[in-house]
Amino acid sequence: MSCLSKETIIEFMQRPLRDRLIVTPILDFSEQVKDTAIDLRLGTKFIITQKTTFPCLDPKDKDELRKDIGKYQKLFTVRFGESLILHPNQLVLGSTLEYICIPRKLCGYVIGRSSWGRLGLIIATATFVNPQFKGCLTLELENIGEVPLVLYPGVAIAQLILHTIDKDGLYKSRYMNPVGPEFSRIWEDDDMKFWTKLVKKNTLA
Repeated sequence: MSCLSKETIIEFMQRPLRDRLIVTPILDFSEQVKDTAIDLRLGTKFIITQKTTFPCLDPKDKDELRKDIGKYQKLFTVRFGESLILHPNQLVLGSTLEYICIPRKLCGYVIGRSSWGRLGLIIATATFVNPQFKGCLTLELENIGEVPLVLYPGVAIAQLILHTIDKDGLYKSRYMNPVGPEFSRIWEDDDMKFWTKLVKKNTLA
């Protein structure tokens, strides 16, 4: 598995549609496509985490969990020209401005830009992008610094690094074709269903 150079990235962007790498919109091609990466910009939709009265999120009861997530997190929009203040230790789900289509011969990793990282911003904990993924990438924005950070939709906040794979890849996921950040669907995990059933059966009174 090798990392794609700028020349190879451009070549994949010019392939027939079935095998094409699509990243759109690219506002400034010469600035956004780097030697070994593509800069990704912050979108306008966010899921903000808010304090509530319930003590925890427990995945063993999927109906209750879905309700709790609805109370715990809210979707909102920050328009271009407006800003979002990310406080220390705060988690906000954002997304890339760009809609991305990864062809079957590629996979990718999303990393934060070092300039933001030096201010304390983490942009993702789930960084792998599967072959044949289509959509805007969810960014798990967290401020691990000591002071609030002001974020603006449209600014370059992350980078997509692409790799070739030796066989065609296939993307199967509950998160299909997102156009903004998506709420967690952890209750759909098969192992979660199995292990929480065991907990119910063996809970001591």
